[in-house]
Amino acid sequence: MAVSVANCSFSVLNASVKLQSSSVSSPRCFVAASQKKSLTPRASNLKRKSSRSDSSSPILNPETQKNYPGRVRDDSPNPPQTMAFKAFGSPKKEKKESLSDSSRDQQTDPGKIHDASFLNAVVKVYCTHTAPDYSLPWQKQRQFTSTGRHVFFNHIAFMIGDGKLLTNAHCVEHDTQVKVKRRGDDRKYVAKVLVRGVDCDIALLSVESEDFWKGAEPLRLGHLPRLQDSVTVVGYPLGGDTISVTKGVVSRIEVTSYAHGSSDLLGIQIDAAINPGNSGGPAFNDQGECIGVAFQVYRSEETENIGYVIPTTVVSHFLTDYERNGKYTGYPCLGVLLQKLENPALRECLKVPTNEGVLVRRVEPTSDASKVLKEGDVIVSFDDLHVGCEGTVPFRFSERIAFRYLISQKFAGDIAELGIIRAGEHKKVQVVLRPRVHLVPYHIDGGQPSYIIVAGLVFTPLSEPLIEEECEDTIGLKLLTKARYSVARFRGEQIVILSQVLANEVNIGYEDMNNQQVLKFNGILIRNIHHLAHLIDMCKDKYLVFEFEDNYVAVLEREASNSASLCILKDYGIPSERSADLLEPYVDPIDDTQALDQGIGDSPVSNLEIGFDGLVWA
Repeated sequence: MAVSVANCSFSVLNASVKLQSSSVSSPRCFVAASQKKSLTPRASNLKRKSSRSDSSSPILNPETQKNYPGRVRDDSPNPPQTMAFKAFGSPKKEKKESLSDSSRDQQTDPGKIHDASFLNAVVKVYCTHTAPDYSLPWQKQRQFTSTGRHVFFNHIAFMIGDGKLLTNAHCVEHDTQVKVKRRGDDRKYVAKVLVRGVDCDIALLSVESEDFWKGAEPLRLGHLPRLQDSVTVVGYPLGGDTISVTKGVVSRIEVTSYAHGSSDLLGIQIDAAINPGNSGGPAFNDQGECIGVAFQVYRSEETENIGYVIPTTVVSHFLTDYERNGKYTGYPCLGVLLQKLENPALRECLKVPTNEGVLVRRVEPTSDASKVLKEGDVIVSFDDLHVGCEGTVPFRFSERIAFRYLISQKFAGDIAELGIIRAGEHKKVQVVLRPRVHLVPYHIDGGQPSYIIVAGLVFTPLSEPLIEEECEDTIGLKLLTKARYSVARFRGEQIVILSQVLANEVNIGYEDMNNQQVLKFNGILIRNIHHLAHLIDMCKDKYLVFEFEDNYVAVLEREASNSASLCILKDYGIPSERSADLLEPYVDPIDDTQALDQGIGDSPVSNLEIGFDGLVWA
């Protein structure tokens, strides 16, 4: 959904209503600190599920230290996972006190912040935005202005070494061209988007021009700050031409809903002003070290000056993932719905002898946890760290952090050892952690939705971008509820819908069937859009029979449909009857004997939809 501020639209994570106005009027909403639109509308009641902190900076591997020489080594006590992250900055040891006497001597004079050398590592990003039109999936781009011209946005990036720049993923989404300009320079240089991490809202850019890097000094990325530490945010808010500097303090460190990524990761809350145009900009401590990346604000009629920064630990995870795999694989999940065990009677009923553990209420069938965990199991430890009855584990010096934070330290394919109690018996099980499989994806890989057109009937998978494009009111309550409450039963499963009908004489009578889910083709249950295309290609029957939700049926004569399709493509200027991915051979994702009953689940698929603080997805 989108909220327009000062004629600049930027992404919002709020109630399931699409807003279009010239000012912020909606209470309680997360807003990406950018000038572009979010495609993640899912969140009817935004509530924070737990307060979390983070460890300091993680241990580096030698190759990463070589590529990004400004990173620091973690020497802090009690890191939950020594393998989990890397951090940045010059080598140093973090002490328990917030600042030593020597570090105070190295602080940047707030009165001379405009002369600080680290500001020269901040660059302005110029983007030409184009995006798919999800309601017309064959179109390669959507025109953002009434004149049909592309719209240009300004964002921020900063240098991290090895010829790389860091910014927000939502700043460079769907961009056909990205240029950057250094502070004090009037030349623009072409930048390449190397990788985007949508869930953590981070992107890595590179600039090949040697002139751009002459005299450049990358930023040092520091440790996770402490409460009340000073923080300085820089950027070009609201499209200004000169750099803007705002100061504040660290107000809170907790797991935060990422508006653009539709994920829950560690975030730093600050009271320094963050506005559209600050996206991708660094936040500094008093030593001139970058402590994170500005990415969103919290808008409410009851609050003010609540901005959010992506901490360097999340940045480390992103960079490590990219360096390990040559691409970004994303954050893994355990795939279970958990309930706190604060009630003594509940623990006694489950034969949990001590004040510990969280109850497994649901296990996603696509997760590896479904092979070893059952509903009713109680998880009491994660990699030998005991889990409290409130779902927290020991953290840093005297703090506690939510148990699911430990999962976010892992990488896709890592193995976690769980201690569980099942019917009063203690057991140890191992689970492979993988990224979550969404029945209705928040984002579309490659940016282009799949589609197939049959005699003017346009079929495409249901996705959050499509829901955003069509507006939730037109999708229908039953289909929207299925998107919010149903989990995928196997990898590759999709909800395929008839997104629209291109009217012609062959499909007369079907014009009003937009946004209907197609369940069967010629009596066969449809597994995904590729399966539907395969069934249509293999069909030799006289008729093409599509069965929809609510028992509606559409029948087309096969030969007449084939002839009509060619005319429809020509009349509507459509280059192809199907997307390029559907030209590949179809591979069945499941066993033919597996049940395929599609139904609505009994619990939300997202933490943002859960109104009860005692339940949380891990």
